[in-house]
Amino acid sequence: MRRNVIPDRFAIAKRSGIQKNVGILVSLRIPGRAFGPPGMMGWTAPPQRHLKCQDVVAGAPQRGRPSMKKFIRIGIDLGKRYFQVHALVSEDGRAVTRKLRRDGFLAFFAEAGPCLIGMEACGSAHYWGRELRAMGHDVRLIPPIYVKPYVKRGKNDAVDAAAVCEAVSRPDMRFVPIKSAENQASLMLHKTRELLVKQRTMSVNALRGHLAEFGVVAAKGVGHAGELLEKAKNDATLPEIAKATVKIFVQQLEAISAAIVALDKEIANVHAQSEISKLLAGVPGVGKIVATAIVASVPDPSVFKSARDFAAWLGLTPRQNSSGGKEKLGAITKQGNRYLRKLLTLGATSLLRVAGKRNGVLRDWLVALLARKPARLVSLALANKLARIIWAMMTTGEAFRTQIMARAGKPSMA
Repeated sequence: MRRNVIPDRFAIAKRSGIQKNVGILVSLRIPGRAFGPPGMMGWTAPPQRHLKCQDVVAGAPQRGRPSMKKFIRIGIDLGKRYFQVHALVSEDGRAVTRKLRRDGFLAFFAEAGPCLIGMEACGSAHYWGRELRAMGHDVRLIPPIYVKPYVKRGKNDAVDAAAVCEAVSRPDMRFVPIKSAENQASLMLHKTRELLVKQRTMSVNALRGHLAEFGVVAAKGVGHAGELLEKAKNDATLPEIAKATVKIFVQQLEAISAAIVALDKEIANVHAQSEISKLLAGVPGVGKIVATAIVASVPDPSVFKSARDFAAWLGLTPRQNSSGGKEKLGAITKQGNRYLRKLLTLGATSLLRVAGKRNGVLRDWLVALLARKPARLVSLALANKLARIIWAMMTTGEAFRTQIMARAGKPSMA
């Protein structure tokens, strides 16, 4: 074994001014050299590869919950398979950007502390909003049209996520309430029914057009489809191939009609379980379908500051093009929820037809308006008024005052 001489460690400590009772001195480990007093044989130091593990001092184990990532706010651009995240770390603009897969999306936010999260109110936004809110985050949905002004040059997922992150911080931003799973299920009934009604109308119109080529005609409307089918069945001049095709239409119409009836029963059940829906059904021109659709679409009416804001959200207010102190109003904007606007317009049109059989201030207002405006415009004005009445009832819980539109010949109830 090779002898190596190194300086006396205690002498070095003494010359350096260190007191003698220094306690435990850390061993000097010099690779390839022996340790011990001068002139004496010492043992060879361990190989270099062992030094690292021998010099490590184990610290105390950490206890409690692991540290969580801290973000000021996060903007998310939703997608089908990938999600772009823009997480703001500080107000000076430092941010963390991530492109997450669907299976790892929630895991990222599980490691983050509670913060403000913004998303566009698009497909699957309500589902992800409920999931993130359950983790303790403050989730807000923004209409896509309100995010567009914050998009900088170009457009990609990262830019969109940054725009959402910026838009959600604005104090004057308007947000969309997150719908519950029950409300979305109720709206699913309505959307499915709307689709089936459209398919039934398309089938009847196609059948009417085909039979008209053979001289078989009937009055328009789904209600006269039975008459049209009866004529086609009894027409001896109609070819057998055409009659076989008519049978296919008959089977399709019967299946669609049965499905619509089943959906109507489900909507009636939803209506019976909702006190607000039953309250709204007392408004003339508002039935079970309109009431349940409004309750499911507007879970929190307080997000609208006034009844006019609610009517504007439905697109039932005139478009403004005012300037220089001159007010110029045009046609209705047709923005917002198109399905609710259609339902209210249909309800107002049906109510307008029976307005002559009613009494009250609302009937007098309609009669005066019809004297100077077209019926179509009056029906839209009535739909606007119905929307305002509905908002007032939802926010106050007050029942409809039947004396303003009472049936003729029957006493009004306060």
